[in-house]
Amino acid sequence: MKTDIITLWPQGDAPGASDSRVQPQIVDLAKEYEPYDRAASGVRSPEIAFWYPEEKNDNGVTLLVAPGGGFERIMIDKEGSALAMFFTAMGYTLAVMTYRFPQDGHHEGSDAPLADAQRAIRVLRHRAARRLNGKHIVMMGFSAGGYVAASAGTRFGEKLYPVQDIADSLSARPDAMVLLYPVISMREGLAHPGSRLRLLGEHPVQREIEAYSLETRVTEQTPQTLLIHAVNDESVPINNSMVMFSALREHKVSSELHFYEKGGHGFGIRNVADLPLASWPMLVNEWLRARVW
Repeated sequence: MKTDIITLWPQGDAPGASDSRVQPQIVDLAKEYEPYDRAASGVRSPEIAFWYPEEKNDNGVTLLVAPGGGFERIMIDKEGSALAMFFTAMGYTLAVMTYRFPQDGHHEGSDAPLADAQRAIRVLRHRAARRLNGKHIVMMGFSAGGYVAASAGTRFGEKLYPVQDIADSLSARPDAMVLLYPVISMREGLAHPGSRLRLLGEHPVQREIEAYSLETRVTEQTPQTLLIHAVNDESVPINNSMVMFSALREHKVSSELHFYEKGGHGFGIRNVADLPLASWPMLVNEWLRARVW
C-alpha cells in the first residue's frame, strides 16, 4: 500500500504556533503484542499521512480524517491509520490529519483546530488538481475530531489565517461529512466536559457557548452529512448527534443518522468484530457511493 506524509503549512509550524510553547510528543499506548495505538499531542506543525488505493480501484474520493482524543491527544492509529486497509480497498484515498489544540496557546485560540482543517481541505483540493489525491473531499471526524470536522462543514467561510500560497484561494468547504460519536454542542447537559473546558475555558459566557455549539451554525450550505453514534456512549451524549441531525433537517441538508445499541465511546474500527457496530465502515462506504457530487 502506497503511503506518504506532508506538512500542512509551508513553514512547517502553523502561522499561529509562534505564540505557543508546546512541544510535539507521540506516545504509544498499546499493550504488549497489541497493534500500534499512538497518541499525538503538542502539535505545532500539523501533518497529513496518506494511504492510497490501487490506481485501478481509485474512486476519486479522499477521506480527510480528524481522529479524536478530547483535545488532549490525537488517536492517530485507533481512529486513523487503522482505517487504511478497509477504505483503500474500497477505492478511497485515506488522509489522516493532526491538528493543534485550542488550549495550547496558539494565536487562533479556540479556532486553531479549525484553521488546520481549513488548510488541510485546501491543500487536498490543490493536490487533487494535480491528480495526487481524489477530488471529492469528505471530512470524517471522531469524537473531538468530529467537532473539528463539523466546524469545517459549518464555518468554512471564516477567514482564520493569512494566505500562505495558491492553495488558500480554493474552497475550504468539504463535499460531505461523516461524523462518528461527535462532540457538537457546548450547551449544558449536552457538552463533553473536557472538550468544552479546552475549547472555551472554565467560565465561558453564553455568547461563546452558543457560537461554539455547532448545531447553531448549520445553514443550507452545510455539506451532506452522515452521523453514527452508539446509544450507550457515556462520554459524548447521543443528543449531540441528535441536535446536529435536527439542525441539518431543518435547513434541508441531505443527512442520515444511525444509532447502534452498543459500542460505547471511541470504538473506532478495532475490537468491534462481535458487535453489529462492526458494519459501520460498510455503512459509510454505501452512503458515500450513493452521493451526488
